[in-house]
Amino acid sequence: MTITMQSTPGSSGYLDLYPERKMSFFKNPYILGLAAVAGIGGLLFGYDTGVISGALLYIKDDFEEVRNSNFLQETIVSMAIAGAIVGAAAGGWFNDFFGRKKATLFADVIFALGAILMAAAPDPYVLIVGRLFVGLGVGIASVTAPVYIAEASPSEIRGSLVSTNVLMITGGQFLSYLVNLAFTEVPGTWRWMLGVSGVPAVVQFVCMLFLPESPRWLFIKNRKNEAVDVLTKIYDLSRLEDEVDFLTAQSEQDRQRRSNVNFWHVFRSKEIRLAFLVGGGLLFFQQFTGINTVMYYSPTIVQMAGFHANQLALLLSLIVAGMNAAGTVLGIYLIDHAGRKKLALCSLAGVIVSLVLLSFAFFKKSTSSSEVYGWIAVVGLALYIGFFSPGMGPVPWTVNSEIYPEEYRGICGGMSATVCWVSNLIVSETFLSIADSIGIASTFLILGAIAVVAFLFVILYVPETKGLTFDEVEVIWKERAWGKNPNPNTQRLLEEGSHS
Repeated sequence: MTITMQSTPGSSGYLDLYPERKMSFFKNPYILGLAAVAGIGGLLFGYDTGVISGALLYIKDDFEEVRNSNFLQETIVSMAIAGAIVGAAAGGWFNDFFGRKKATLFADVIFALGAILMAAAPDPYVLIVGRLFVGLGVGIASVTAPVYIAEASPSEIRGSLVSTNVLMITGGQFLSYLVNLAFTEVPGTWRWMLGVSGVPAVVQFVCMLFLPESPRWLFIKNRKNEAVDVLTKIYDLSRLEDEVDFLTAQSEQDRQRRSNVNFWHVFRSKEIRLAFLVGGGLLFFQQFTGINTVMYYSPTIVQMAGFHANQLALLLSLIVAGMNAAGTVLGIYLIDHAGRKKLALCSLAGVIVSLVLLSFAFFKKSTSSSEVYGWIAVVGLALYIGFFSPGMGPVPWTVNSEIYPEEYRGICGGMSATVCWVSNLIVSETFLSIADSIGIASTFLILGAIAVVAFLFVILYVPETKGLTFDEVEVIWKERAWGKNPNPNTQRLLEEGSHS
């Protein structure tokens, strides 16, 4: 390859040489628009996870069998996650084969169908099928959006742009609580709450028709002219030529390697295995430190804290969701300034303290009738979101979008998103049952202990990828797998072994 690592377009060395070519977050409206449209997938994801918590309160009023069965309630919530597991697992392959754009369009169609089924459901079982469809769409979108945004982004603002997808997730959750409140007095409450979710899917479908495919994917598929058209809209002329030259050389290498890549190579190649451990591990801990438990069940938690009216529970949950969205905005700024690793560690430290506070509040609440412990629980809940949302919200998705080599990005992104959804399913299926059997105070204490393990995991395994190009990140894994300077024979063997 003719371009050295230091002069790779977008690398810190390159930007030191040409500071005037550096991109800032608001400099190019085109790339912001692209990230916003791709992020509607995140909005669907967030809206769906948030809306079901409020809708469930009214579904129980309409269907007696749901009211009488904890299992049916958990299944209505978690069937979307089961669908997302399948969608994420298939989404990686779909992305690599058909491209990021077609994957997004396909996800929108499935999601819209699911929304119609849910809104028209005559019984809980059709509702569950609708939830499954919605989950499939969300699963595919959860793989596609971060990769699509990352591949179109200049490396110096990649973290912020990928984090806009997470902002859309938290914004979707906030919107869902607003919608829940708006429809509390309307006939057919929960049908409106669930049916409205089809609207963003239709909006994204229409907008995506006018947006291009990912330039990196186009290069891989040998569609250079189309890729250059896209890059022309992203970069100034001064940097454009360097980017095109670099991606042309890079895609030739990727094409040679790509033809041999399959699922098993992820585990056979030492450096890809290390990358997947970090990517999958971060998303595992994102779920097992309790975030979606808090989001799905925050109205229920607020009721457990002693606030029994449905509308008051929803209103307090709206405040929690608003903090989540506001925290993510802070995260978008910090992720490319403080860096991924430092942000994740500060976030987890605060999460540990908040979970201990929540545990204390519920423990005291069980032995005292004082209202003060109910309020401490709500403060603990707000603190938890305040610490989680700027760090452990955006960091795992951002890191996953940038740590895999091009030829593994779809398949590893799909596998990591599958880890996320399987973890999400386990947590949401078991949370109410575990809280029933050992008490909610002990449940939060367990989540706190997991957060301590997560903190150690980030210290030991997660590299800092702030401002690095995809190729500089690849070098990190090679060095971790084989040492700083593997001898040429070892290097040759590892290259052959990882792609044979």
